[in-house]
Amino acid sequence: MVLAKYPRVRLGHLPTPLEPMDRLSEILGGPRIWVKRDDCTGLSSGGNKTRKLEYLMADAQKQGADTIVTQGATQSNHARQTAAAAAKLGMACHILLEDRTGYNDPGYNLNGNVLLDRLHGATVSKRGDGTDMNAEMEALAEKLMSDGRRPYIIPGGGSNPIGALGYVNCARELAEQSVDMGLRIDALVHATGSSGTQAGLVAGLAALQSEIHLLGIGVRAPQEKQEQMVFDLAQRTADYLGTGLQIDRSSVRADCGYVGPGYGLPTEGMKNALRLLATTEGLLFDPVYSGKGLDGLIDLVQKGYFGDMENIVFLHTGGSAALFGYPDTFDLPGYTE
Repeated sequence: MVLAKYPRVRLGHLPTPLEPMDRLSEILGGPRIWVKRDDCTGLSSGGNKTRKLEYLMADAQKQGADTIVTQGATQSNHARQTAAAAAKLGMACHILLEDRTGYNDPGYNLNGNVLLDRLHGATVSKRGDGTDMNAEMEALAEKLMSDGRRPYIIPGGGSNPIGALGYVNCARELAEQSVDMGLRIDALVHATGSSGTQAGLVAGLAALQSEIHLLGIGVRAPQEKQEQMVFDLAQRTADYLGTGLQIDRSSVRADCGYVGPGYGLPTEGMKNALRLLATTEGLLFDPVYSGKGLDGLIDLVQKGYFGDMENIVFLHTGGSAALFGYPDTFDLPGYTE
């Protein structure tokens, strides 16, 4: 698996830590649970998109771009990290945010990741739910070109074969950490949405001939659609790598039973999972992605999904800044006397 031939700009604090969550493991009474701390990548409070942006921004530089165009949901972690990467590399950044929740609360629309987008200097504009965001980005890029700019479009979530290289590299990193620690990893669980993280892991683990059981917990699409998106991108990523690998469809697994009423909409399971991790491990997760991923992990452990597996890793994809866009979600007590 040769990644060195692909342009890469170093943006993250890598490798990220791999730590046990022993209090959670004790409470659940199942396998030992570990956390891969991709919330510690460093760029604008961290998150999984930083790994993808190392390759995407390098490609943008290679093409001579001076402006980045991307899109996401209102509280997009990807948008925040893209705005930060553009600022660090001296590029302009234009972000299109799709309203997927219908929330009118000013805290949701102006706080959290949206506040950080603007603080990093990005231009932010909104679009309605169901908008063809790829078409909107293309139209914006054409306007920017007519104004003399050199735009580079990054798809939502950074999810294309170039961005997925970041998680091919993460698979390698995790394998090296497990060897150094003498740790046999039986399963790797994470939240899956735009598919780039999971697709990169699928392609990377396949290239390593790893037997780790990879499971994505879906946060938006139905299972069949989610798995098909991941499979298609994993195969395109393997082709881009030139490995000659054919991705095994059975290696692509997504459990989409924890989405609840819709993308970005809170569930009781998510709220309970976030409270549990905050009060037992001192860790913060986000309400859109990692919170629902944790809900899935906890429920599946309790249902015996992992059988006699001994070590399960949860990939923390970051995004705690989004918590500030959901100020009334957790019904927390006020001050005490």
